[in-house]
Amino acid sequence: MKIRQDAWSHEDDVLLAETVIKHICEGSTQLRAFDEVGDELNRTSAACGFRWNAVVRQRYTRQIAEAKKERKERKRAASISYYTPNKPLWTTPMIAQPKRPSLQMEAASELSIDNVIQYLQSLSQDGQSQTRIQRENETLLKENMELLTRNRELESELQKIKQDNSIIEEDYQSLIQIMNRARRMAILEDEEPLSNAAFKMDKNGNLEKIAK
Repeated sequence: MKIRQDAWSHEDDVLLAETVIKHICEGSTQLRAFDEVGDELNRTSAACGFRWNAVVRQRYTRQIAEAKKERKERKRAASISYYTPNKPLWTTPMIAQPKRPSLQMEAASELSIDNVIQYLQSLSQDGQSQTRIQRENETLLKENMELLTRNRELESELQKIKQDNSIIEEDYQSLIQIMNRARRMAILEDEEPLSNAAFKMDKNGNLEKIAK
């Protein structure tokens, strides 16, 4: 799966231009050139096509024109037969190798209707894929926000439980102290008749013996 999405370098643009112009010379389609460059750079053919039409094509006007002229001359040469006196036969001449167009200037190229349709279809597929990925990201973001909210709620509940536990612990210690004091007072009561002793409870709930 081609996933490269970083910025295009100058070398990438030159490779794209050289490959497209080569395919034009050879009578091939630009879509095949985009596929070839995509395999080389680990990019989608749609990304290569978009880069070519939006940026690179305008830089190579003269080279593309020369490539188209060379392609036309090759087709014309292939369709012409020559007659030689020594051999009264019509033969097809050898096709000369095309000159590789210079890539020092910037150019523009035209796409056929079929190429445009295929290019737009590839863009549509990429757009659908990007839409699906965007929806998945939105879903994950929503789930993450819900988890964060639930985590805050649990932290708040835990803090409240700790506070309640602390209050219960304090009440328990106070109860233990009251019971210990009551036990000590009971021992004193055994040593002294109950009728001779008087007690009162202070503001903290502790029993105090009232002196006579």
